[in-house]
Amino acid sequence: MTKIYSGRWVLPIASAALDYGAVAINGDKIVAVGGTNEIAARFPQATVTDFGSSVILPGLVNAHSHLELTVMRGFLESEEHDFFAWLRKLTIARMAMGSDDLFVSAACGAIEAARAGITCIGDSSSVATRTMKAVGEIGLRAVVYQESFGPDPTVAEQSVAGLRREVDAMHALETSTLRAGVSPHAPYTVSAPQLELISRMAIDDELPLMMHAAESQAERSLMLEGAGAFADGLRKRNIEWRAPGISTIQYLARHGVMEAKPLLAHCITVDEQDIETIRVTGASVAHCPKSNAKLRHGHAPFAKFLDADLRVGLGSDSVASNNNCDMLEEARFALLSARATENDKGSESLNATRALFAATLGGARALGLDHETGSLREGLQADLTIVGLDGVHQQPVTNPVDALIFSSSGRDVRMTMVAGKEVYRDGQSVAVDDNAFVSRLAAVRQKLEEAVATNGL
Repeated sequence: MTKIYSGRWVLPIASAALDYGAVAINGDKIVAVGGTNEIAARFPQATVTDFGSSVILPGLVNAHSHLELTVMRGFLESEEHDFFAWLRKLTIARMAMGSDDLFVSAACGAIEAARAGITCIGDSSSVATRTMKAVGEIGLRAVVYQESFGPDPTVAEQSVAGLRREVDAMHALETSTLRAGVSPHAPYTVSAPQLELISRMAIDDELPLMMHAAESQAERSLMLEGAGAFADGLRKRNIEWRAPGISTIQYLARHGVMEAKPLLAHCITVDEQDIETIRVTGASVAHCPKSNAKLRHGHAPFAKFLDADLRVGLGSDSVASNNNCDMLEEARFALLSARATENDKGSESLNATRALFAATLGGARALGLDHETGSLREGLQADLTIVGLDGVHQQPVTNPVDALIFSSSGRDVRMTMVAGKEVYRDGQSVAVDDNAFVSRLAAVRQKLEEAVATNGL
């Protein structure tokens, strides 16, 4: 049965905006996009839902998140001035979480995402099977990357063997909307031999690969000089580190990571050569401006990414370092902070249209899913978001793209659909009881509070 959703505006992203437009859906596919009268005439037997003064657009894409850390919202505020104290407290709290705790935390993150109009997520997880089950229960599309750690090169093969077992379990949970990936965590937590093994595994097994890269000045000091807090931490663990004397991106290229066309989160400390390496290798960037700023890590050159025509999506990172996963807010912050810091001198690349592209089709491209989602086009998956533009805070609306980026937030979302199924509508998730999950999350948070108190934090 064909269903038609209509609204004052339709933004296909990959084609021109439509006034008084509609999207026709049959099963999990988009079958037509066009003017309201045209679509109604083509499908006279279809059911029609008119959302009035709203904009219909492709589902928003969060290219980098850590849903399992949703319980840590506001938990690490007092440590944000010291990234290593922040990491230590996070790690202690994370170790106190059991399997069900991780599921509940990830599910609450997925609920929040659906309420904010996010249909697709690239999520990094320490126990990816729990995240896959949580995301699947809420009904979102996702690539879930199983993280791998191991800075000691002597245990590289052992660590990768463990990763293979995790991925095997993830494959059993894959569906048309859930895909398994791998994530060597970061250059300071994964040895060079382990990077090479995981990259080879990703290429041979056709697994998407995601990695945190060029995230901080401390990481840059480790790579260039073998100095700083990360280097000190490795020495304390009797792990030998010889600084390669090159940037993180060049280091990843040296050890085969770039051959896997990775999704690279953050990319703050990158130069022109690094950006060109990312471009020519077909790698992608998950730009996380709010998390970068909140942790005082710096500003990634968003305008340069756009000018170089990189595959760039937007990511919230975890709510432990962002406090929400609102991609409209992320897009606004990305655009305005780039204008404020990159001295663009009026560059036309820093506009609302490019920011919205990064939050939709740009994110889908970064995740390698643009053949399925990210735009409204016949034959693609029916992933869409409907945002109300009738609020007082949005009036008057003269351009729907400007209204979305500069005046709107996830709180204005009226409906979220994934693969033709509504997952959120008018304040409530369709598949689950939001309040029941929130109550379970409070119990997990209490456990974490007790764990850090026991450790004197």
